[in-house]
Amino acid sequence: MNLLRSFARNWAFFIGIVVVWQLVTAAVRSPFFPTPATIADHLGRLLLTDAVVHDILPSVGRILGGWLIAVAIGVTLGTALGLTKTGMAYVGSLFAFFRAIPPPALIPVFMILFGIDTTMKLATIVFGALWPVLLNTVDGVRSVDPVKTDIARAFRISPHLRLFMIVIPAALPKIFAGLRISLSIALLLMVVSEMVGVTNGIGYQLRYAQDQFSFPDMWAWVVLLGALGYVFNTLLLVLERRALHWQSDSNIS
Repeated sequence: MNLLRSFARNWAFFIGIVVVWQLVTAAVRSPFFPTPATIADHLGRLLLTDAVVHDILPSVGRILGGWLIAVAIGVTLGTALGLTKTGMAYVGSLFAFFRAIPPPALIPVFMILFGIDTTMKLATIVFGALWPVLLNTVDGVRSVDPVKTDIARAFRISPHLRLFMIVIPAALPKIFAGLRISLSIALLLMVVSEMVGVTNGIGYQLRYAQDQFSFPDMWAWVVLLGALGYVFNTLLLVLERRALHWQSDSNIS
């Protein structure tokens, strides 16, 4: 019942914002800020065209592909560094240097290295989405209660089993926090990377609508990006609740 009440409250607030937006934009009648009804009409038309296959699905594939690569690298490398006592002492400053570089600034470099095809876009997404996963994994692995690992050693549990039975489960809350941040970054970088040297994708269509001063279409693509972000975040939260259900069970007990 509490979950249903929270869901209704959140959507009631969202609907209220949309109603206010509709009333204000209908009264102002600015060509730069169309009404939500106009945006919804243009978005519906876009979804009935080949833009779904030609633009939306390729963009979704780039987001998920780049994000999954970043997750695989970040969790693997972060776990290895978290298990060592001096690993971050050697690479910490190097990570801080690269993490401070805005990924869009490296797009020309990635274009030289990989061309202007999908590989360049994936490289941009991976570079930006990697750091939250990597650093949160390191922090999560390092925060594991040493008592648990000492008990596992006393019972002669192999390092392989200790990793997957104790270390990874204990680090999952912080790992998932990094996953949520990196997924938002992947969505952002997908749009940025598709604005350069491509002829399809949500980012390309968004830039094209801006260049053509087609503001309803531009807003339709913006709303679609928001909807995609909401769907991705919701699915990740569902996965997180399933993966961490043991925490709530242990708290209840």
